Amino acid sequence: MKSFRSSGRHGYAVEISPFLPSTLACAPSQYYGIAGCGRLLVLEQREAEVALVRSFDWNDGLFDVTWSKSNEHVLVTGGGDGSLQIWDTANPQGLLQVLKGHTQEVYAVDWCQTRGENLVVSGSWDHTAKVWDPEKCQLLGSLQGHDGVSYSTIWSPRIPACFASASGDGTLRVWDVKAGSCRLAIPAHKAEILSFDWCKYDQNVLVTGSVDCGLRV
Repeated sequence: MKSFRSSGRHGYAVEISPFLPSTLACAPSQYYGIAGCGRLLVLEQREAEVALVRSFDWNDGLFDVTWSKSNEHVLVTGGGDGSLQIWDTANPQGLLQVLKGHTQEVYAVDWCQTRGENLVVSGSWDHTAKVWDPEKCQLLGSLQGHDGVSYSTIWSPRIPACFASASGDGTLRVWDVKAGSCRLAIPAHKAEILSFDWCKYDQNVLVTGSVDCGLRV
């Protein structure tokens, strides 16, 4: 088993590049994200090891990372200061742009997968989900409805302009970006939902994971 150890920082998220399956991005933070700084790590799986290719520091914790679906060098991270950071791994300076809009920690980011759309969605401790145009560096919309922390926001892999969010209020919500509204609110658990995922083969199926130790489909 190949492994990589990030000294002094605790990993919150890892994602494989959609262009290069041997390339990984990791978003770790100091002191479990409670205090200190974050660091974006770009790693490469080699025959005998996982090697560090690039690293970029941020002045607050980093909690999630997502790759661009149109540019193999570009990533977005979500930070503890309420901002999103756009990075170019081919640029020695790394940081391209900082997107500000949330008032609390950004805990989730995801880049749209459906053809013809180039959007990023973010979820925050401020209970909102926000949709961004990463090319124009613009906030396109803010969606409200959760009564708790938004722990996860993920685009549908099949339905255009549609994402879902999971929250500490125990609900899973499905959003229509064009309408700017929640299309479906599911009381999935009687406890916080920390993660979920869409089925990539059936557009109507999702799975949630909760602090109640259960998974629900």
